Amino acid sequence: MTRRVRQLLPTRHDYAGLRTGWPADLLAGVTVAVVALPLALGFGAASGMGPEAGIVTAIVAGIVAGVFGGSNVQVSGPTGAMTVVLVPIVASHGPDGVLVVTLAAGVLLMIIGAARLGRYAGVLPWPVIEGFTLGIALLIFLQQVPAALGVAKPAGENTAVVAVRAIGEWGPSHATALGIVAVVTVLMVVLPRLHRTVPASLVAVAAATLLTELLGLHVPRIGEIPAALPLPNVPHVSVGELPGLASAVVAVAALAGIESLLSARVADGLADGPAHDPDRELLGQGLANVAAAFFAGMPATGAIARTAVNVRAGARTRAATIVHGVVLAAIVLALAPVLGHVPLAALAAVLMVTAVRMAEVSTITSMLRFSRGDAALLLITAVTTVAFSLVVAVGVGIALAALLALKAMADSTSFDREAVQTGETDVDPELEHALLREHIVTYRLDGALFFGAAQRFLLELTAVEDVRVVILRLGRLRILDSTGAQALADLVRHLEHRGVTVLLASVRPEHRRLVDQIVLSALADGNHLLPTITEALDHAHRHFMRPPVAGAPA
Repeated sequence: MTRRVRQLLPTRHDYAGLRTGWPADLLAGVTVAVVALPLALGFGAASGMGPEAGIVTAIVAGIVAGVFGGSNVQVSGPTGAMTVVLVPIVASHGPDGVLVVTLAAGVLLMIIGAARLGRYAGVLPWPVIEGFTLGIALLIFLQQVPAALGVAKPAGENTAVVAVRAIGEWGPSHATALGIVAVVTVLMVVLPRLHRTVPASLVAVAAATLLTELLGLHVPRIGEIPAALPLPNVPHVSVGELPGLASAVVAVAALAGIESLLSARVADGLADGPAHDPDRELLGQGLANVAAAFFAGMPATGAIARTAVNVRAGARTRAATIVHGVVLAAIVLALAPVLGHVPLAALAAVLMVTAVRMAEVSTITSMLRFSRGDAALLLITAVTTVAFSLVVAVGVGIALAALLALKAMADSTSFDREAVQTGETDVDPELEHALLREHIVTYRLDGALFFGAAQRFLLELTAVEDVRVVILRLGRLRILDSTGAQALADLVRHLEHRGVTVLLASVRPEHRRLVDQIVLSALADGNHLLPTITEALDHAHRHFMRPPVAGAPA
């Protein structure tokens, strides 16, 4: 086994400090389990897989990712973002299709992690991340509308359309569900203000369940939940369905990887321990998803909110995450009959409040106010997420971000006419004035000359007048592609055709091959490519200040 692979596997150093810090890890694990229970139930129900799938995922994936993941304090499990992706998969392929997607996405994440590609996930632009986070929050909220109103989920694939139809089907007979939503929402908002350590979502769900039982209210409930984990089983699906699941596998793997690495990055900022290993994190999440699939669970990712609770509760090692999974299993074993009485409207309220909290209003407001490009990127990504899918939204967002980056790079490219100077060695003032009198000018090209800036370059420099010699200084040109080189060659030909001689100076070594292949042939003479601006000025002084002789080379 190579050293590179061994670095991705668990070691005893993962639990450094456990001997003295285990009481804090134990308390943190119990705290996170209490917070995670209603969320796991809610996300499982919202995905269409059932509450038990959410609980199984929180237990199995939480423990596996805790052991094998790249962060010492990250908590993994079902998340709201993942339910958005799963709903259409359940509708098209059923729960078995989700299990196959979970398994395949897990294997894909393991391959990406083993290939050491985790560091490249950090290139996603922040407005794109905020945009699809906002879009996901909207979808999670809209998904809960039928359950919050107490009506059966109407037919349809578009979440917004289904929510509108649910509103149309609501009547006074469904008012009880809205009352439950109001009670849970108020408790979740008020309780943390009274005491930060109160598990508001759990208390709110428990209060709503107790209230409906005492009053004998007839509302849709979770139903029977198994008191033990299902036996491991290999997911299966017909061969004909596999091609249709390919895009779903990519979507789940992409979301699991992105969300987990973002959560791990947040954990680094909250905790005092070592930074996370992105490659090991992807490998660990992949293993967690494979394990969840074998136990009839749903896809899992790193969960920012539960990770933050874990750190703030005092977690120091991975033992806290493992304890969280074990405590969840114990709770389900002891309280499975009680959990079946939880009203679906209560879980809908928990997820609605969670969705509202996902959208960071201050960050979104800042982007909308201070950067027109970032604002457009954020809004387009969010709208695309709601209207189409997360995969389409991320693709559109990245494409737009790339276009904006290219535009910014092109705008930063400058073609400045300057007085004859070197910036490298001193020039004789008399030579400088003589050159200027003889209509010899220099242009300094800064930044990037590529396909995004080539047209502007041509328009600006072909307009020069009353000049005999143009010296182009390329020493500060950081980027030159084939389109830029062709534009440079076209400019040289245009000026030479007008009787203006062009000299190139200070070509960077990394650009020399491209210039030799494309630009050199456009020059009137191969000697017009000079190593330094000083030599270019000297060449202009010796060859172009004398009256031209008929038939003499330039």
